[in-house]
Amino acid sequence: MTAAEVATGARALGVELSAEQAGQLASYAGLLQRWNTVYNLTAIDAASDVLTHHLLDSLSIVTHLFRKLDRQEASVIDVGSGGGLPGIPLAITAPSLRVTLLDKVGKKAAFLLQAKVELGLANVEVVQSRVEDYRPAQPFDVIVSRAFAALGDFVALTDRLLAPRGFWAAMKGPAVDGELAGLPAGIRVAEDIPLTVPGLDAERRLLILQRTS
Repeated sequence: MTAAEVATGARALGVELSAEQAGQLASYAGLLQRWNTVYNLTAIDAASDVLTHHLLDSLSIVTHLFRKLDRQEASVIDVGSGGGLPGIPLAITAPSLRVTLLDKVGKKAAFLLQAKVELGLANVEVVQSRVEDYRPAQPFDVIVSRAFAALGDFVALTDRLLAPRGFWAAMKGPAVDGELAGLPAGIRVAEDIPLTVPGLDAERRLLILQRTS
């Protein structure tokens, strides 16, 4: 995978990357593939699939987060980050974001730390912890997840981590409709955004959730 391929795919999503950012994302993809041979970080390994299913899928939410945040500096936590998706692509694409990558699995946290160092991501913090046990110094403006848990569980587990005016950003597939009834009282779907990912023939949706008061 080349930086040019990453930049072209991102541009189709309305995301303009600098040469440095495109290079960082391509390097991240290579790092993910190398570590995956030993640590089994993801079932998707072919370079073309890593580009579409991981990088571009993660970048598909960037313009929507920018709009919602009005491009302001913000703190974001990627819960159940795994191989760093979508947190690392977000951190590369939006250096103004302060991104925390949270995962309970040691080998995944080790990979995330290595990626942070190799890619020079000063705006990234890696935390190895169960979400139930994590006690941050400050709540987050955005809580994002990519297939971490059912919506109701995702919100219930992370509610105490969200700032008063913050929001959840849940990346989901078509089956999410069956999860909506499980949302806790006082939580509403503020936006349900269909996502189109270049080269990916699958339904993707971004649900923006907020407290009702």
